[in-house]
Amino acid sequence: MHAESTASAGLSRRSMLAGAAAVAGTAATLSASAASGAQAAEAAPAGAVAAPAAAADRITEQPDRTGGHARATVFKNVRPYGARRPIDLTVVDGVITAEPAPRGAKVVDCRGRIALPTLVDAHIHPDKTAWGEPWVTRNPASSIAEYTEEDVKLYHALRTPLKKRAERLMGHAVAQGTRAMRAHVDVAPAYDLVGVEGVGSARGALRHALDVEIVAFPQHGVVRTPGTKELLEEAARTGAIDRVGGIDPIGFDEALDEQLDIVFGIADRHGVGVDIHLHERAATGMESLRAIIDRTKALSLQGKVTVSHVFCVPGLPERELDRLAADLADARIALTTVAPSSDLVLPIDRLREHGVEVGLGSDGVRDSWSPFGNADMLHRSHLLAWVRDARLDEELEAAFRAAADGGARLLGLPEADLKPGSPADFLLVRGECLPQVVVDLPSREMVVRGGRIVARDGELVGH
Repeated sequence: MHAESTASAGLSRRSMLAGAAAVAGTAATLSASAASGAQAAEAAPAGAVAAPAAAADRITEQPDRTGGHARATVFKNVRPYGARRPIDLTVVDGVITAEPAPRGAKVVDCRGRIALPTLVDAHIHPDKTAWGEPWVTRNPASSIAEYTEEDVKLYHALRTPLKKRAERLMGHAVAQGTRAMRAHVDVAPAYDLVGVEGVGSARGALRHALDVEIVAFPQHGVVRTPGTKELLEEAARTGAIDRVGGIDPIGFDEALDEQLDIVFGIADRHGVGVDIHLHERAATGMESLRAIIDRTKALSLQGKVTVSHVFCVPGLPERELDRLAADLADARIALTTVAPSSDLVLPIDRLREHGVEVGLGSDGVRDSWSPFGNADMLHRSHLLAWVRDARLDEELEAAFRAAADGGARLLGLPEADLKPGSPADFLLVRGECLPQVVVDLPSREMVVRGGRIVARDGELVGH
């Protein structure tokens, strides 16, 4: 998770999220915006129905009266990215098409709502959550070791089984507009593989609405906690996980080569990817990151490795950052950030200029590390914009794109750009334009996945 590996760093998970808490309720409005870059979708095709002067209170769905193909739906009166003029989105077999709607297609009148791509949570810990449980009073902690002790206490204290808690949180994420996530799940002798099994069960229950990658995350250390290595191996060997994780090889495990040899060895033997938590800063973090780059190339794992948090990267001198970014791009290593603060958020734009993929995640949600978090990636886009001091429309849009397009690229998913050929994965909100939505965080009135309505007004449907 997110405490700094060494006490001397003086950074705890709690302090990192203090800024996030302060802005969680922000709902300032922008004045009417000039057409933004996303409003290139504004021009409506011939025959598009004009939006009503005032949006109706409800989004209505007309039944299929002709017995037509159940997988064809026309979403009428939609404003992609906040375009001024609405269009109709025709969806056949889960894909947006420019062809005329098939006879008998369902019709959903969206009443001029803004349509935005659904989002991707590139880094979340659903196994730890106390979301929906009675309030938990947290104990003081200031190091990874102390936080992991609190994790174990909370795990035993919560009465709801892990798989139900995980499914509840993941379902909530769907209802807020998340279409995919990478779930980091604790693997340690204290839990065995209960977390992997529980999140795997939740993944199966939500497979109609959510794509999930599971990372076996050795939060307690790979080397310092005997038995962890064997559990990681078993999780990969049985096909229960998509990636194997690691954590601060120097600062926490105190075994750079041994940890990375184990993690990359498992990935190489079993054909899974890698996603390593790296909270180490300055020279220590750079030493670990360089070792990760070297092993990625040596084992030909390009495109299969991600490093999360990477606190050693923010603040690098420009020339050093450019060299590092070029090396990361050459190894096709992706990075993730959870936008914890202005001094720890990754320089996303500069990294992207060099071809480094960067995803945005929501991290822990109401767990032993912090009472904050909500698994709402639109809100996380808001926080990213906040910590980056965004003012301009294009800066606010970029924060949204980090959660939508950046996350999709990271997980190897097609971008949902609302154009013909795009997967019909979108959410509907009331608003003026995309920048205003990022600031105001309107409620998600509808979430569509593969052309099917999977949530309305913050609740799952058909589940």
